[in-house]
Parts: sequence; structure tokens; C-alpha cells
Amino acid sequence: MESKVVWNGKMAFSGSAESGFSLPLDADLSVGGEAQGFRPMELLAIGLAGCTAMDVIAILTKKRQVISAFDVQVHTERAETHPKVFTSAVIEYHVCGQSVDEAAVLRAIELSTTAYCPAQAMLGQIMPIELKYYIFEEALDGQRSLVKSGAFHQPQKAQI
Repeated sequence: MESKVVWNGKMAFSGSAESGFSLPLDADLSVGGEAQGFRPMELLAIGLAGCTAMDVIAILTKKRQVISAFDVQVHTERAETHPKVFTSAVIEYHVCGQSVDEAAVLRAIELSTTAYCPAQAMLGQIMPIELKYYIFEEALDGQRSLVKSGAFHQPQKAQI
């Protein structure tokens, strides 16, 4: 994979990759930027959310789950001193639909976590990642109510 950033002045850059899309990067005002684009660490968190979200929605669709809304939120903690790396993350899967099967959601999260999501596999080697899910039932009038929630815990590997 090839990626690059091109400097646009001050702390602003345009980032692009093989897909051909471009996005703005910038820094906070306090460090000389103009706050007109994504911060690089935000993009790492968005990449993690997007990677696992694509896996989970693809699996739920294959399992014929009726999903009307879906989002994945990533909450990260960072070190207080430079280089201010991520020290932990919580990934929350918010699934809304009609009669969504909790077992299907758990299996989709498991497959993303253990087999498909390279971002989660890579970042999970350097920091703890907690996985939570929330399943909402959508009524005919559009109202949503929380029907299930919990945490996915990866099975422990056998000690030899």
C-alpha cells in the first residue's frame, strides 16, 4: 500500500493513498495549525473503527440480520507525555434493527477480532482493547429501545 501527505503550509497537509481519495490533515491552533483537518491520531482511531465495522456489518448481512442503523465508536486513552501513544481503547458496536440475534452480533465481533480486522490485530498487540456491544430494537414508529448489551471477551488461549 502506498500513501503520502503533501504539505499545504503551516501544519496543513493533504493525505492520499492508492484509492485516489484525499483528506485534509491539520494540527490544533495551540501548536501552530489552523484546525482545518483531521489529526493523524484521529485517523488511526477512525481506521480501527472502520476496519472492524466493515467486518461486522458484512457478517451480520450474511447472517441475514435486519439492520436499520449501525455505528462503531472507538474511545482511546493516550499517554500524557510524548509521544502520547494510545494506551488503551474501547470499541463499542451499536446495532439497531428488528429482532437482531445477540449470538449473531457476538459471532460477528469475534470473527472481526480474531480473523479479519488487521487494524485490531495490530493495535491489540500493543494495547488492551475492550469490546462492548449494544443492540437496539427499532419499532415501526422509528423509536429505538436498548434490548441487549454486553462485552465480548476473547477466549483464553490454553497454557502449555
